[in-house]
Amino acid sequence: MFWIRFFSLFPLSFLYWVADYLIYPLARYIVRYRLKLVRKNIQRSFPEKSPQERETIVNAFYRHLSDLLVEIAYAYRISDEEMLQRVEFENFDLVEDLSHKTKGTIIYLGHMCNWEWMADIGHRFKDSSTLALCVYRKLSNPRSDKDMNTIRTRRGGICVEKHQLLRKLVALRNEPNSFIVALLADQKPTPNNAKVWTTFLNQETAFLDGGETLAHKFGYSAVFARITCPKRGHYHVRFELVTEDPTSMSEQQITLKYVQLLEQNIKQQPHMWLWTHNRWKWNKSESERLKHVKQHN
Repeated sequence: MFWIRFFSLFPLSFLYWVADYLIYPLARYIVRYRLKLVRKNIQRSFPEKSPQERETIVNAFYRHLSDLLVEIAYAYRISDEEMLQRVEFENFDLVEDLSHKTKGTIIYLGHMCNWEWMADIGHRFKDSSTLALCVYRKLSNPRSDKDMNTIRTRRGGICVEKHQLLRKLVALRNEPNSFIVALLADQKPTPNNAKVWTTFLNQETAFLDGGETLAHKFGYSAVFARITCPKRGHYHVRFELVTEDPTSMSEQQITLKYVQLLEQNIKQQPHMWLWTHNRWKWNKSESERLKHVKQHN
């Protein structure tokens, strides 16, 4: 993307000025980017809050979104030294130990704070042979897809398109490397893939079970990355164990544990989640109806 390469030339202090005085008023008040959807999602997720409290979250979210855009651009040229100062990984020994014990570790995360900067995990391993696989959904624009992959691979990650992940993991069975697989597991599944349903943020919600399937199939451990923002441009990532032995957990239990931890994370800093995503486009009954229609067409 041209805007990523262009804005990456400027210092972060200037980019935050752009976020405050150009992007935020444009997105929030002029374009009103998905404002109705953001308000609806927040209202349904926090019915116990007053209208004033929910509107505070709405405004804070658009400020965060503005920061996120310029931070993604800034990551195109950020130095390793500065990234070390801006992203703190707590309890990282847990991830390293598990990746060696079980060959691979699934790291569950959500669209919290600046999840793109999580790719810096690839630079943090003491054992340089440990691989960091970043699972992503290919963008329709080839140039945009290339630029985003450039940012992620510069931070030590190996980008794996989601449809190629299983093949990659099978190939790694015969390799000596241990590795982690970073999954943004809070995306909305298609009706045909909506297998895990639970109450999430006060709403009936479907979740993908791909991470759990991989953990059971290959015997991988699983952890959750709790991301918070202590101050602007700085992120704290704490790793919390979901399971060391996936066979000890029943079907859907790993996914449901992730959902519980993600909800706690969102409630810590609700404006830091990606509320522009149409997460609740359909409920379980609508999903079954769509699935039935597709099967008979």
